[in-house]
Amino acid sequence: MSTSEAGAAAPPDPRRWLALGILLIANFMNLIDVTIVNVALPSMRDNLGASNSQIEWVVAAYVLAFALGLLPFGRLGDVVGRTRMFLIGVVAFTLASALCGMAGSIEMLIGARVLQGLGGAMMTPQVLAIATVTFPPEERGQAFSLFGLSAGLAAVCGPILGGILIDAQLFGLDWQPIFLVNIPIGIAAIVAGWFLIPRLPGHPDLSNDYAGIGLFGAGIVAVVFPIIEGRALGWPAWSFAMMVAGLGLLVGFFFWQKHRARIGRPQLLNYDLLANRDYMFGALVVTIFASGIPGMFMVISLLLQAGFGFSPLQSGLTNTPFSVGVLIASFIAGRFGSHYLRSRVAAAGAMLVIGIGWLHLVIAGTGSSIDPWSFLTPLLIAGIGLGTGFSSLFQLVLRNVPPRDAGAGSGALQAFQQVGGALGVALVGQIFFSQLAGNLAVGNGPEAAFGGAAALSLWYQVVAFGLVLALAFVFKGSSRLPSKDKARPVVAEV
Repeated sequence: MSTSEAGAAAPPDPRRWLALGILLIANFMNLIDVTIVNVALPSMRDNLGASNSQIEWVVAAYVLAFALGLLPFGRLGDVVGRTRMFLIGVVAFTLASALCGMAGSIEMLIGARVLQGLGGAMMTPQVLAIATVTFPPEERGQAFSLFGLSAGLAAVCGPILGGILIDAQLFGLDWQPIFLVNIPIGIAAIVAGWFLIPRLPGHPDLSNDYAGIGLFGAGIVAVVFPIIEGRALGWPAWSFAMMVAGLGLLVGFFFWQKHRARIGRPQLLNYDLLANRDYMFGALVVTIFASGIPGMFMVISLLLQAGFGFSPLQSGLTNTPFSVGVLIASFIAGRFGSHYLRSRVAAAGAMLVIGIGWLHLVIAGTGSSIDPWSFLTPLLIAGIGLGTGFSSLFQLVLRNVPPRDAGAGSGALQAFQQVGGALGVALVGQIFFSQLAGNLAVGNGPEAAFGGAAALSLWYQVVAFGLVLALAFVFKGSSRLPSKDKARPVVAEV
């Protein structure tokens, strides 16, 4: 009997709601870290003397490590046990947060952010899996709704909390408290989790696809690295060769997964999914959709603080309407269930195009000062669009995946989402910092230089979400399962 079957037959664990609280706290700590860092980027740049590409890496290193760790650590949780892997992830994330807060150089900070991303990737795949096994079917809907609420609250609290912590200058520190605040929270989650989260047995007979991990990871890094570093180095020939090699490694990954499937061995990304054209088309749309936001907020924070002298708290408050929009959309989306998915994705793309296009006009029209209230409506519209889009897009992609591959498909989509975020940071950073350097070179003041660069970089989001709007109508109108559903090894459900 499987673990989930045993959990369904046995009486519910009396500690399940306390365990859920611990899972939510750890998940909240991971989610808030994504938004809180954007507010601190200008302070990090000034305090550590970081270059423009290094500031990009502060964001991209975390997202990239998180993306590359999701699938293998999800599988490793199957092997050693979900609870054990979750606690290891919380320990790693907490220690990495301490290293981030103690970083005396930008290089140390970037390295610690890689470790932090890996810690987050250890935790995240286990959270929903533990909740699924711990709660009986009649309680899962109520339990899972709290995950959506915590994600929305993390989006709202991140920019504000980051601004408060930096402005407070606690113990004479600048940006460091945004990471150090994770230490007491992480320790509390580790101790409470050790005693309260049910121990879920592992399956030592399972194995991981280590060659697949290497091919996929090396391929993604080889594509992203030269996009971020190429501008600062003058685009040497090796940067283009590295991108071509990265694409070659990803092609090799595809054929390696095909080979593993043919010989009946587990794959990092189930080959049935790679061969499912509907799913891979959906994964492409998810990647494009996810590429728009992380880079945008990196640019907005630099614009407001470095260009117009906003404090971190003022910058965080200016960005808050976007997070409020995401929270509003998360409540509304639940009422629609699985209805009107294509229309909802199209509406999300339209709202993001309108909101970010409006924000482009606001920034392009600024002079020597900027009114933070002018950001409110466009960011709110864009936030509602993002919240509407992600929930419906994931459902739209996964409805054409056979039930036996649903867990692997969902986990892989999360990985594509994070890869898209890393690519977006690289591409938006390339546009923004190239234009900023040109503006400063011709003698423009900081307001005009940052304003012009930010306005130009927002065209990336307008084009990306416009493409999502168009592609929404390419999705199939009804669910279609493959005609041949051969049994093949399924990768870890994450």
